[in-house]
Amino acid sequence: MTASGGDDDRVRLRPGELRRPPKRDWAIRFAFGAGVSALAAAVSIVAGPRAGGLFLAFPAILLASVTLVAKEEGVREADDEIRGATLGALGLVAFAVVVGLTAGVWPLWASLTAAALAWGAVSLGLYAAARLVRAGRPRS
Repeated sequence: MTASGGDDDRVRLRPGELRRPPKRDWAIRFAFGAGVSALAAAVSIVAGPRAGGLFLAFPAILLASVTLVAKEEGVREADDEIRGATLGALGLVAFAVVVGLTAGVWPLWASLTAAALAWGAVSLGLYAAARLVRAGRPRS
């Protein structure tokens, strides 16, 4: 909350926060990620690399992170995590579209640079739009 009583959802970088979660929480996140990666490898062996690649896109760490955030910091904070992950995922769709349209036509570095810029523009643009919509709503 801000001093005026409203939500403060500004983007901030706080490296000191990395020390805050217990080591057990980091282990859970790592286990979820490793488990989904192992599942993707197994699917690749059985059904081929295209099918396995779909599983690599699964946000394994998000499930563990959101569960831990909800338990430690509350459901409202977990909602914020999900909202941010959704905006980032939509940005990744833009990344994939740009790579799909430019790979093989442009040099690899140009294709990936354009895709990264598209990801950032879409994710940050959606974040800014969401903030504007949220700021325009009456507080309950």
